[in-house]
Amino acid sequence: MSAARPLRLLVLTYYWPPSGGAGVQRSLKFVKHLPQFGVEPTVITVDPSQGAYPVLDHSLAADVPPQVRVIRTSTFEPFDSYKRLTGKQVPYGGFVGESKTSLAQRLFKFVRGNLFIPDARRGWNRYALRAVADLLAAGEEFDAVLTSSPPHSTQLIGLELKRRFGLRWLADMRDPWTDIYYYKELNHTPLARWLDARYERQVLEQADAVLVTSPHTKRLFLGKSEQIAADKIQVVPNGYDEDDFRAVSTPPPDALLITHTGTISETYHIEQLLAACAECARRHPEVPLRLRFVGKVSDGVRQQVVAAGLGEQTEFIPFVPHDESVGYLLRSTVLLMAIPDVANNLGILPGKVFEYLAADKPILCVGPAGSDADLLLRECGAGQALPYADYETMLAHLEALAAQWRTNPNLDLSTGRATAYSRRALTERLAKLVRVGEEVTSDK
Repeated sequence: MSAARPLRLLVLTYYWPPSGGAGVQRSLKFVKHLPQFGVEPTVITVDPSQGAYPVLDHSLAADVPPQVRVIRTSTFEPFDSYKRLTGKQVPYGGFVGESKTSLAQRLFKFVRGNLFIPDARRGWNRYALRAVADLLAAGEEFDAVLTSSPPHSTQLIGLELKRRFGLRWLADMRDPWTDIYYYKELNHTPLARWLDARYERQVLEQADAVLVTSPHTKRLFLGKSEQIAADKIQVVPNGYDEDDFRAVSTPPPDALLITHTGTISETYHIEQLLAACAECARRHPEVPLRLRFVGKVSDGVRQQVVAAGLGEQTEFIPFVPHDESVGYLLRSTVLLMAIPDVANNLGILPGKVFEYLAADKPILCVGPAGSDADLLLRECGAGQALPYADYETMLAHLEALAAQWRTNPNLDLSTGRATAYSRRALTERLAKLVRVGEEVTSDK
C-alpha cells in the first residue's frame, strides 16, 4: 500500500459474534482479513444482550483480530414481545417461513411488514448513527463506511451517513431486498410496498458502490433505476476461510456418506433426490449409503426421509458451532445442497456452497439448471444443479458415485479450483474498493 497510514473502514453490521449462522460470516471474515491489505476496520454492532439472534456461536469470536475495535450499542426492537406471545424465536427474515401460524404470529407478520419498514431491526439505526456521530465529533476520520445487510434497515444508516457527513459508502447486500423470496409473505399494504421500494432505490442510487454476492442479484438491482451505472454494482461472492480447512479430509471407509449442513425445509424440494437415494441403495446393497443432516431440519423434510424409506440410514444432528460443521464436511463422502424452489432462485448462491467447494467433495445440488449455483459448480468441477423433478438424472448421478466408491471410497476431487473464492482473496478485492475509483470484478 502506498498510503502513509492504513486506510480506515467503518463497518456497520447487525450480525456479529456471538451471533451464529450464515448472516455473520461475510462481515466477520472481511474484518478478519482486511488488516492484511492495509485496511484498519472499526466495527459498530448491536449489544448481544439486546439483539435478536436466531442462533448463537461463541466460537466465532476467535476470528476477530485482537487489534480490531468493536463498538456495541443499544437497540430497540419488538422481538421480546413476539417471543413472549408465540414462544418462538424470530428467524432472519423476521416472522416468515412459518408454515403453521397462530393468530399472534399472523398479527406480528402484518405488523412487521407494514409498521417496521424495511424490517423490524430498524430500531438499531438511531443508536448506530449516534455511535458514528460520536466518533466523528471526537475527530476520527474514516476513508469509507461499509453497511452489511440483511437486515436492510442497516443500509438506511449508510444513506443517512452519506447525506449528513459525506462519507464514502459501500453498501454490501448479501440478499435481494424487495425481490427476496419470502417478500410476499409479509402482506405489505400498497403504501408499505411503495415506501420499501423507495428506500431500496435510494440506497442503490446514492451508495458509492454496491456489493452483491451473485450476478443474478446484480441484474435484479440494475433493473431498479436507470440512474444506477452497471460498474457501481460489484459482484463479490461469499467464500470460504482457508484457516477453517486445515484439518485432513477423512471420509468414512465403510459408507458412502452424504451430508447436508445448515437449514433445510420443504421449499427445497428434495423428495425426488431422497427417492433416488433409496433406489440406489436398493440396487447396490454392496454400497452402504448413509445420509446426515447437520443443522435445522423442518418436520416436513424429516417426514420425507421416513417416507422414502431412509429413516434407518439417516442421522439428524442439531445446530453445531461453525468449526464443528466444517468438521462434518471433511468427514463426508459427498455433500448435499439444495436451492429453495422459490421466485428469483437463479441468483441464490448460499455461502455454504463455497465451504462445500473448499472441502473438495463431489456436490449433489438440487436446484434450477443455469442458476448461479449451477454455473459455479460446473466451473469448479464439483457437480451441477439437478432440477427438482429430474429423478432419472439424480439416480444416474448417485449410481455413478456408487460405482466410483466401490473402487475407492475416497471420492475427494483435489481440483484446487476453489482457491479464487477464499475469503482472503475476496477481502483483497474489497480492500481495493475501499480505495476510490477501483473496479475489482469482471462479472460472469
